[in-house]
Amino acid sequence: MRADTVRFLLLVDADPAERRVVAATAGRAGWNTLGAPGLAEAVEMLGGQHGHEIRAVLVGGWDADRGPSLVRALRADRPGLPIIVLAEGGEISQAVSAMRAGASDFLARPVAAERLLEALSVNADRRRAAGELAPLSEKLAPPLALEEMVGSAPEFRTALAIAAKAARSRMPLLIVGEPGTGKETIARAIHAASPRARGPMLPIDCKAVPANIIESELFGHVAGAFPGAFAERVGKLVEADGGTLLLDNVASLPADTQATLDRVLATGEVRPVGCNGSNSVDVRVIATASESLPGTFHAGLAERLSATTVSVPPLLARSSDIPALARHLLGRITGQPGIRPLSIGNEALEVLMRYGWPGNVRQLSNVLFRAALQCSGSSLGTDDFPHIALQSRFSNRVHDRSPEIGRVATDAALSGGPGVNLFRGDGHLRSLEEIEGDLIRLAIGHYRGKMTEVARRLGIGRSTLYRKLAELGIDNVG
Repeated sequence: MRADTVRFLLLVDADPAERRVVAATAGRAGWNTLGAPGLAEAVEMLGGQHGHEIRAVLVGGWDADRGPSLVRALRADRPGLPIIVLAEGGEISQAVSAMRAGASDFLARPVAAERLLEALSVNADRRRAAGELAPLSEKLAPPLALEEMVGSAPEFRTALAIAAKAARSRMPLLIVGEPGTGKETIARAIHAASPRARGPMLPIDCKAVPANIIESELFGHVAGAFPGAFAERVGKLVEADGGTLLLDNVASLPADTQATLDRVLATGEVRPVGCNGSNSVDVRVIATASESLPGTFHAGLAERLSATTVSVPPLLARSSDIPALARHLLGRITGQPGIRPLSIGNEALEVLMRYGWPGNVRQLSNVLFRAALQCSGSSLGTDDFPHIALQSRFSNRVHDRSPEIGRVATDAALSGGPGVNLFRGDGHLRSLEEIEGDLIRLAIGHYRGKMTEVARRLGIGRSTLYRKLAELGIDNVG
């Protein structure tokens, strides 16, 4: 869709405050928002003179009794119209009900700004099936431990090995990866494996919080610190004392806030906005970014965060992991109320392996979620993923296609082989040195970075292990 195309978002059944927030958020991506207090007004707008410019509908609530008829009425003249449902709490039963009724996507309140923009972008893209990048499936099951994460690709095992070793440290770290690669999942696993596991793990999205209040969110403020500060506010850094603060999209922090955060990490002292005193805190900061921190980022803070960097590869770079990952995700999805157990056939898995997954693991999870809701049999087949097969074969978009992998490598991935890849993509065996490196990475993740235990289980001395870690680039963790 061209950036200059006029597009309207129709917001149905939302209160005025929510309408203002949604309008402001959507406006950042070039959307104009129209409000309809109910179904009758919404249908009238869709059938009006400018109804064709409405590219998506956001429904402010979901009711299992009247919801299906609402969706049918909205789509009477616009069968392909994306309909996104907002609901309280993000209960799985609500999501199942909404999506079975024909909703394109489901977002839980309070919805983060980037989640809303992502859903609008994906659902309004007519080249993709609706709902592929919905964040719902991220909430389908309890968090994973590092040793439970699925993947044997060398780059992914390296990321998990660095994460496992970093979990035992108190130093800040940076997790870098494309949207949907699982950065927050890894961050939570690091916290759970750390000495701070009993403390809080608090997230804050630096991209979603307006620049004029981000310092108040992070550091807190005293009453009267600025217009509108009628009461004292405790900042996230103080709330997370003894635990971990997760800074999503850290590159979006304003320059002044970067400098202040750098001083906090250096001194352990947090000064609320408008306060002359400070609070001593013991907080570990884990930051995420979609790419390396830019040169304009505060040099001191960048050095602190980047001293340990976990680089999570895109799913495109580890196609051989897709069969095991798809089976794992499907098991988590079908373990939820209202969704019956399902298997997935090898032919369907091969279709998934040939796709490029621009939305990464999040997209794969939601494609499986949608297929599980719509499947009438006991196993997912190629017919359950028609849009994936079509795009991977005929689309001109680079990210819709995965590099070809050899038959031997494909068969090994489909058979659920060992946790260490033995074959290259072209079918040839990998070198003994490469396989040994993968085994060490696997052991570090499995034993949660306990290096003495890793060395003992591998039957080598600690000095030998650390020499090999240096060769693998995993020894830079404090």
